Amino acid sequence: MTALNQQDFKRASVNLETARIAWKELQRFFASGAALAVSDDLDLVEVAFQISEDNKAQVAQWLEAGQVARVSDAQALAWFEADADVWAVVVRPYVLVQQV
Repeated sequence: MTALNQQDFKRASVNLETARIAWKELQRFFASGAALAVSDDLDLVEVAFQISEDNKAQVAQWLEAGQVARVSDAQALAWFEADADVWAVVVRPYVLVQQV
């Protein structure tokens, strides 16, 4: 495989690992500080891929822009009270979540 094909394969693998899940099922990850919220204007799969590839420069840009951040207490409570579903994907040690 060429490098480009390997990256496409990895992105496809990440995509297959995403799931719609009830926020209430992710409370333990939130409580441990491992839940990261991904802004609606970003592609969850691309963010997960870049984190898995350890692309520090790109991730730092998203963090600085507030597009990726720990799930806030207010957001967690709102999702909990709404019994909301979120899109989620595990990129150890984090669980990335995005509002449905």
